[in-house]
Amino acid sequence: MANNRAMGSFGERQAIKYLKNNGYILLAKNFNTYFGEIDIIAKQNDVIVFIEVKARKNANYGYPYEAVNNKKQQKIIKTAYAYIKKMNLKNYQYRFDIIEVYLCGSSQYKINHILDAFWLTD
Repeated sequence: MANNRAMGSFGERQAIKYLKNNGYILLAKNFNTYFGEIDIIAKQNDVIVFIEVKARKNANYGYPYEAVNNKKQQKIIKTAYAYIKKMNLKNYQYRFDIIEVYLCGSSQYKINHILDAFWLTD
């Protein structure tokens, strides 16, 4: 990968492919608000899943999920609230996942899907 943006785009494409292969329905990608961005929003059965994708070549600077710290989680949650309101999705359950994409070569990769990586707090 030439740069972080290309690596991130590649990771998101692979995450979408993985989700579709596992029965998820893609609702949105790169949903932006004033608060931040959510990489992927998908539906699994009656659950709306907000997904942050992190792609890395290695764990030299920490595991990908570690980049989704409390501050990032709060931005994702606020953005999720905006999406829920905009799309009138109040009668669903919600989940926040992280998908780690480890790049193992020019086109090889490994996916680690962390379900319920963090939660809404009152």
